[in-house]
Amino acid sequence: MMRIGSVLKTVMTALAAAALITTPVLAKSRIKDIVAFEGVRDNMLVGYGIVVGLNGTGDSLRNAPFTKQSLEAMLERLGVNTRDATMNTKNVAAVMVTARLPAFSASGSQVDATVSALGDAKSLLGGTLLVTPLLAADGEAYAVAQGTVQTGSVSASGGSGSSISKGVPTAGRIASGAIVEREVGFKLASMAQMRLTLHNPDFTTARRVAEVINARFPGSARADNPSIITVRPAAGRDLVTYITQIEQLEVQPDNPAKVIIDEVAGVIVMGENVRLSTVAIQQGNLTITVQETPQVSQPNPLSQGQTTVTPQSQVSVDEEKGKQFITLKDGASLASLVKGLNSLGVTPRDMISILQTIKAAGALQADIEVM
Repeated sequence: MMRIGSVLKTVMTALAAAALITTPVLAKSRIKDIVAFEGVRDNMLVGYGIVVGLNGTGDSLRNAPFTKQSLEAMLERLGVNTRDATMNTKNVAAVMVTARLPAFSASGSQVDATVSALGDAKSLLGGTLLVTPLLAADGEAYAVAQGTVQTGSVSASGGSGSSISKGVPTAGRIASGAIVEREVGFKLASMAQMRLTLHNPDFTTARRVAEVINARFPGSARADNPSIITVRPAAGRDLVTYITQIEQLEVQPDNPAKVIIDEVAGVIVMGENVRLSTVAIQQGNLTITVQETPQVSQPNPLSQGQTTVTPQSQVSVDEEKGKQFITLKDGASLASLVKGLNSLGVTPRDMISILQTIKAAGALQADIEVM
């Protein structure tokens, strides 16, 4: 006979296992994944350059005067005078070159460059970008790009003028094609404090971030508003070490109830906090079919009549059957909403209309953002 103590122990173990199964596990995120650190960001660079070595797929100098002027200026700097000459090459293309300068990039480091055709060039495949300074918003050159352009596209054309292409042959990349020449002056170690900016501003999340940091380093963090948390290391502690430690702390972000709708692609994304008030939903399709059947009318013999065609129209209305009302009670969750809409057999585009109608009725407790 089993002892009472063993029975109680078995029951308590089963209840604990059931609690572990039914209790939802809250997913936490590291602070470094939900915030941006002040001053630690990329800088955009842009430049104007020339791509040479194209196989007859470059700009038409007659239609792209800026390409002709750039080619003449480049050759003149190299000691070749072509101001009065007639040039008709199609192996050159004017391009815009862009790059992202990462934070704290040292002089001499390399970054990727993106090259895009500016004129009427057909393809940049196999071309070589000549030395192109890349400027920042302050007008200073922070990098220089040069190298072979890789488009990752395939194109072919026939003698009759037919052509086929896969990808975009007028834009490409140069891997590690830009060399950093100037560093961005940002001295992180000398800062007394730093501001953290939430990617998704929220009062609750900002307060939680400050609380988690203060639990580890008391009195060092303050939530200024839904977007910004100001942190200040303790006396004698450098900011770099302090940031390294707090960015690994985990926080449970709080997200507002929101429904994102992409009408073009027919995609709907709903957050877990979306709730519904009591509402009844019915969805059905109404199909109207108009069928034209021409009827030929022949005259009697020797009646001097003419053959005529008389259209006969048949109009039918077909309303889809079997769609029942579904009722969602007050406070229904996202799971109830999706289950109810799926039971109606609605398509994504029908679901978009239903959600917008529920919102108009005041029963959807969430913001709808249409892209």
